[in-house]
Amino acid sequence: MSKSPNALVLLGGAGIVAGVGLAVVLSQGGSADRDAAAALRSQAAEAEAAAQAKLADLKIEIAAADGVHVPLSLGDPLPEMRVAVGRAAHAEEVASWDIDVRPDGTGLPVGSGDVWTGEEVFVAQCAHCHGDFGEAVGRWPVLAGGHDTLADEHPVKTIGSYWPYLSTVYDYINRAMPFGNAQSLSADEVYAITAYLLYVNDLVDDDFELSNETFFDVALPNEENFFLDDRAETELAAFSTEPCMSDCKPAAEITMRAAVIDVTPEEEGAAEAEATADTSGAELIAAGEKVFRKCASCHAIGDGARNKAGPLLTGVMGRSFAGVDGFSYSAAFSDAAAEGRVWDEASMVGFLKKPKDFLPGTKMGFAGLSRDKDLDAILAYLKTFSPEDS
Repeated sequence: MSKSPNALVLLGGAGIVAGVGLAVVLSQGGSADRDAAAALRSQAAEAEAAAQAKLADLKIEIAAADGVHVPLSLGDPLPEMRVAVGRAAHAEEVASWDIDVRPDGTGLPVGSGDVWTGEEVFVAQCAHCHGDFGEAVGRWPVLAGGHDTLADEHPVKTIGSYWPYLSTVYDYINRAMPFGNAQSLSADEVYAITAYLLYVNDLVDDDFELSNETFFDVALPNEENFFLDDRAETELAAFSTEPCMSDCKPAAEITMRAAVIDVTPEEEGAAEAEATADTSGAELIAAGEKVFRKCASCHAIGDGARNKAGPLLTGVMGRSFAGVDGFSYSAAFSDAAAEGRVWDEASMVGFLKKPKDFLPGTKMGFAGLSRDKDLDAILAYLKTFSPEDS
């Protein structure tokens, strides 16, 4: 057990009293006084010796890392200590945090979901940010389309064009979505949403059902273009050399400009030059083909095209608003067809610019094309597909 600190107070007090008495005696002088002073010195020495003996015997108890109280003497090294705060996590708590799904399937829960169930959940939980078909609303991420654009100047990076593993899709939805209400979806709902995203990216048919058993029946197209980070071997050495600080160029030549609006100011006359550029003929049609990639997740066009989430668009110009046999149109399109409306240039441009404003009640979730040059280009592209191509 620990010694009481009162012992130190008493011992120290005895030494102080003896010292004060000695000082008083010496100040008075005389042989009798000198004898008394000698006696006080002797008492002070005895008191000091007793105090040192008591200090040498003083013990201190400290709780070590294992919780055991360890007695220590003055001068002994301190044992390893820790602050006893918190507790070990329970197995159930660890399981609630350990929800990641890995490319080899580790972490996949038992469950399943089909494309059309996924569409219903996606529209209810995700479409307000990502659009009904993954085309995105405002500045939220686009999830579908972008096929064969990674080598373009402005690649469209989506689940279908860029992501490496389907497990990444499932894990992200399960962990972080829907925005503001993360981890509120059941395993079956996450499977269904993932199946729907595969469908709008043209990776599965509309009758596909995703489950923990069929998960590896689908591989994302860009998987082979990902590789382990090798910068420590390939780049670190090149960037670890002494930098050159001589013979610098007197001025830098601008060879490219950022495409983001308001990032790089345009030179005077640049906008006029773009407006007067040759955008006719084959060049305009080629530009329209690129714009159509925003539509390709839901619509097909050309030789052998068939209905997808939206009707095929081969021969759409001049066709009735609900003119594709076998496709289930919304009431808004059926009513427009009954009124005799057809897809002429004005109606196509108006619809593609703001679909929901042009035809209230349409189920098409595409936000629209805001740039006139994109509208002109896709109109020229659609005109190249006659009804005979269907």
